[in-house]
Amino acid sequence: MPKIMIIDDEENVLNALRRILRRLSDWDVETFSDPQAALRRAHVSRFDLYLSDYRMPQMDGVQLLTEIKQLQPEAMRLILSGYTDLTALMDAINKAEIYRFVSKPWNDYELVITLQQALAYHHIQCENRALADQVRAQQQQLSQHKSVLEQLSNKHPSIFTVNWAADGSILLSDDELG
Repeated sequence: MPKIMIIDDEENVLNALRRILRRLSDWDVETFSDPQAALRRAHVSRFDLYLSDYRMPQMDGVQLLTEIKQLQPEAMRLILSGYTDLTALMDAINKAEIYRFVSKPWNDYELVITLQQALAYHHIQCENRALADQVRAQQQQLSQHKSVLEQLSNKHPSIFTVNWAADGSILLSDDELG
């Protein structure tokens, strides 16, 4: 089950988002009205997605998500804002590397679809990392096997020599049939 953290200094916004997500999804959602408390929670628990308000009194959403990016770089980060400040949007993209900018007021279904898309993208990224790790481990094994084969080939070159017939069959000597 995906874990989502929502941070907004307005309790009524948090209540509305909790209601929407409870009704339209089965995600594990934690909400915080204090960005410092949210940051402390991010230090001890992993989340798949963070949705933060942009304008908050203690810390803005870009600053919060930038710090979260340092803690959990693989987590998806989205900004929620009623303001369309271009500088803020550029900071969010460049500093916090947000996935999307969601405007207030939001459409419930569009918000849920945006979160679903972000979580699907997150899942694909995690799978890609796991597959890349698996490929690296397999390449290391192959390298070790190749090294052993080269050592054997240097010590016993005759065991790697195959005599082929014109029809593609292997020719064995009387000694090899032995």
